[in-house]
Amino acid sequence: MEPLALITGGGRGIGAATARELARRGYRVAVNYHRDAAAAEAVAADTGGTALRADVRDPERVAELLAACGPVDVLVCNANITPPFGPIRSMPWETFIGKVHGELAAVYHLTRAVLRDMPAHGRIVYVSSLSSEVTRPGAAAHATAKAALDAFARHVAAEASPVTVNVVAPAGVRTDGSAAARTPETEAALAARSVLGRMIEPDDVATVIASVVDGGMGAVTGVRIPVDAGFRVLGGP
Repeated sequence: MEPLALITGGGRGIGAATARELARRGYRVAVNYHRDAAAAEAVAADTGGTALRADVRDPERVAELLAACGPVDVLVCNANITPPFGPIRSMPWETFIGKVHGELAAVYHLTRAVLRDMPAHGRIVYVSSLSSEVTRPGAAAHATAKAALDAFARHVAAEASPVTVNVVAPAGVRTDGSAAARTPETEAALAARSVLGRMIEPDDVATVIASVVDGGMGAVTGVRIPVDAGFRVLGGP
């Protein structure tokens, strides 16, 4: 039987592109979603996979999710808690910590549950962000959550052997979810700060994730792989 890949937040953007790429490479795909059933079911139909609803911040829902899909060979933690943006001085603690808590609760509960039955050839990939190392006004909650995710991944890698655990960290990605925060001017500014002169597309990230999972990278674990079109090379703010 083909190996099973569970992709959280798999109905749109990076998650959907990853589901399609892994299906193309011969994986059975479980497309997790929380709210948008139609989008997840469309991806499942495209990939011959299954759409499974669960709020992965909740350990009971995680248990139900894994009972429905069975033992997981590949876990891609891509579900994103929409971050609040604004200055720290005016952001309530509850708003700030809500992003951090949501990000970590999802990966914590999923990782613990999946590792119980994950085979030795298992792969875990966390989708982080270049924001964990780049400072920009108003992004403290998002950056803090992603930096915590990066640290969490390193410690999981140290404990999960022989399962490999890695992080993929994209720069600005052109997705439906980021559309509200993008204008032609911001896209042009981001592109100008990258070596390749363009923004990142979901397929760019999906291809890297699939290469980590299925591309002969069995000796790579505990690393963070930027997908940024060379943004860091030019030291963009």
